[in-house]
Amino acid sequence: MRVVIAGAGSVGRSIARELLYNTHSVLLIDKSADESAMRRVPEANWLAADACEIDALNEAGLSDCDVVVAATGDDKVNLVVSLLAKTEFGVPRTVARVNNPKNEWMFDEAWGVDVAVSTPRLMTALVEEAVTVGDLVRIFEFRKGHASMVEMTLPANSPFVAGRLGDLVLPPDTVLVGIIRDQIPIAPSPDDTLEAHDELLFITAPESEDELENMLSPGQRVKRPREQD
Repeated sequence: MRVVIAGAGSVGRSIARELLYNTHSVLLIDKSADESAMRRVPEANWLAADACEIDALNEAGLSDCDVVVAATGDDKVNLVVSLLAKTEFGVPRTVARVNNPKNEWMFDEAWGVDVAVSTPRLMTALVEEAVTVGDLVRIFEFRKGHASMVEMTLPANSPFVAGRLGDLVLPPDTVLVGIIRDQIPIAPSPDDTLEAHDELLFITAPESEDELENMLSPGQRVKRPREQD
């Protein structure tokens, strides 16, 4: 897979290293790129240019890449790069970094963004996941917002504690994809039973999240960030 990353700060470089480790081809674009920066990720290809300029993106060969990652610290730049990648070069997949959560609403297909990754939102979700019991926590939103990964630590008073998974009727478009019990991941099967404080990982549609939470943890629902707009 060929990946072009706009922005060679700490985030862009970290992404590049992981992709290179997994044997992908990576090009980093940064107008401040110099020999010192390039030595930090020597295995990557580099282009010292402004990723918001069409000529730079032509030189980067966006028409031949599989994924563009807009990873700069400027939301305006990330939106422009995503939009140009989609509309001018037909890149199959774009991933954009959201620096300010107030700008999340703009990072959608209208701006050419397939996947928006909000670091503040993700960190908040991970904090909530670590300390809450009985509340559904959204961990990640997949392509174009049609599905999410959510997590719940099953409370001891849930009606489904000691219940058989094969008897669990989940809301529409919801799949239980994993259980973490005593720090050990378990692939769920119909004959497994749920235990108090199991960490349950689901893929679900956003419109099914409330029903899922109320079913597993009735009476404990709290207002989540997505409802505070």
